[in-house]
Amino acid sequence: MVPINDDNPTKITPYLTYALIAINIAVFIHELTLSPQELQSFVRTYAIVPRELTASLISGDRNQILPQFLTLITSQFLHGGFLHLAGNMLFLWIFGNNIEEQLGRVKYLIFYLTCGVLAGLAQWFFSPQSNIPALGASGAIAGVLGAYIIRFPHAKILTIIPLGFIFYPVRIPAIFFLGFWFLQQALYGIASLNVRSNIGMEGGGVAYWAHAGGFIFGVILGPLLGLFSSRKKGL
Repeated sequence: MVPINDDNPTKITPYLTYALIAINIAVFIHELTLSPQELQSFVRTYAIVPRELTASLISGDRNQILPQFLTLITSQFLHGGFLHLAGNMLFLWIFGNNIEEQLGRVKYLIFYLTCGVLAGLAQWFFSPQSNIPALGASGAIAGVLGAYIIRFPHAKILTIIPLGFIFYPVRIPAIFFLGFWFLQQALYGIASLNVRSNIGMEGGGVAYWAHAGGFIFGVILGPLLGLFSSRKKGL
């Protein structure tokens, strides 16, 4: 199922959501300019490498260009391929504006980055010795989805459902669309417990625990930051 838009208009221009999308695209364009060797070095420097994060927690950072804990943030702006980027930005475009309006830009940025950090830690928890770089905005965006489902459960999501060569547009309540998405991530996460994770990389596995974890953290953090406040502020 591919979401196209929602019937949940906002009264603000979601500048921060646009900025996050622009930064992600800019970083990806930079990735495209790198040679294979440079790209590998770039990814291993700024993405989460679970084994290195584990080692840094035990003995501290040694000979690292960037402290490992900061990769929990920088990794959120890297992507492993065009489809990886496009899928994430589509979900952020559709659902991010409403959460930005509800929280205000400052709290929204704190919320977004915190969900991304906690989602990365959730995936790390289940694969602490993996040497495969973890990257992508999926965990942070999953937090946005978690906030959206509890704040706008009845908003309709225009969704394309492919049936063979025919694509059917249907409007699905957010509680069902996002609830099904979360259930998928949780079930796949459980099924992959004994499978080595390739976090967020288009060519391999998917960070199901980061997705499920980010979603849950979004459900928890959203109300704490004022998701249900009746006041809608641009800042």
